[in-house]
Amino acid sequence: MTVVFETFRRGASFADEVAVNKSAATRAARISSIDLLRGLVMIVMALDHTRDFFATGGFNPRDVTDPALFLTRWITHFCAPTFIFLAGISAFLYGAQGRETRVVSRFLFTRGVWLVLLELTIVRLGWSFSIHFNHFLVGVIFTTGVSMIALAALVYLPRWTIAAVGLIMIGGHNMLDGIKGAQLGAAAPLWTLLHQPGHPDAAPGVDATVLYTLIPWVGVMAAGYALGPVFTRGRGARMRELFVLGAGVTVGFVLVRATNLYGDPAPWTMHDNLLATVLSFVNCEKYPPSLLYLGMTLGPALMLLAAFESVHGPFTRWITIFGRVPLFYYIAHIFLLHALALLYAWTLVGDPTALIGSGHKPAGYGLGLIGVYAVWLAVVTALYPLCRWFAGVKRRHTEWWWSYL
Repeated sequence: MTVVFETFRRGASFADEVAVNKSAATRAARISSIDLLRGLVMIVMALDHTRDFFATGGFNPRDVTDPALFLTRWITHFCAPTFIFLAGISAFLYGAQGRETRVVSRFLFTRGVWLVLLELTIVRLGWSFSIHFNHFLVGVIFTTGVSMIALAALVYLPRWTIAAVGLIMIGGHNMLDGIKGAQLGAAAPLWTLLHQPGHPDAAPGVDATVLYTLIPWVGVMAAGYALGPVFTRGRGARMRELFVLGAGVTVGFVLVRATNLYGDPAPWTMHDNLLATVLSFVNCEKYPPSLLYLGMTLGPALMLLAAFESVHGPFTRWITIFGRVPLFYYIAHIFLLHALALLYAWTLVGDPTALIGSGHKPAGYGLGLIGVYAVWLAVVTALYPLCRWFAGVKRRHTEWWWSYL
């Protein structure tokens, strides 16, 4: 934890020194490693959603005795933490281009509100294909939006304070695990939104599902913002700091996880074979994201950011396209996956209506893992030309509202 806070503290001091250096900030805003890593996690994210739409029901993707299924789910754990952390870094770089704090705050607030509205309308429609607004999901887009709204207030604080807020939320929120919504009476729905995933009583006739609670995710975005000044440094210094920090976080995860004392509600256990034991060790809780879950994912993500500074080539540019239009890609891939799932259900069982609304899969529906991987690769490949076109459109237009897309 010391190495983590020291890096954030040094970044905070450095931010004051470079705030007036617009040329350096502009170069930082164009760091390709950020888009590359974001593109990679967006591609991997689609694998999890393909599994949601196309795999058979009734299985446990966290079953350590089924390595192929477990790892298919586990690799996608890196997506949400990395995406929200990078959003915090990008927020810093947006301000580092000579913008006043109030301008940055206003942009974060309005973009956050926009993302919340998208989650409750367009994204909800993509997941459900239902025009009946009787079910809402608090997912990653909603929580990213609320985290931006919170960051809009935090940006007025000193950088070290933002770092402290982020690290306390990440490191300390598991102390709240013992508090259950049932103990809080009328405040239970609020607690569900803040820390305990579940189904709060939203309104009569309306069902809500909270997956991404706010406390830890706001902390992840705040931590990303606090680390932002590192990206205004020279490439060599940036690579060293990111790698050392990432390695420190990863080693910290291993040491704390080994103790089974704190950081995740489910302790790891020994199994009859080594692989199952290793999978149990990395089987950390995502809902809400435990300290160890975030350490397990953000540590390697930081090291990848360092490594991606020197990665080039056609395949790299292919991946980067997805990282430049993440919101567009996210919405497009949900609609495409759901449409393909309806077509598959119609072909297989003759009745796709079960996949509309609540999304319960009909009997006899579903693909094996090989089929899931095949659909995933086909969807990502099919979306590339569309994403490349949209990235070009965004690059050619400078109107303010394009930054919200």
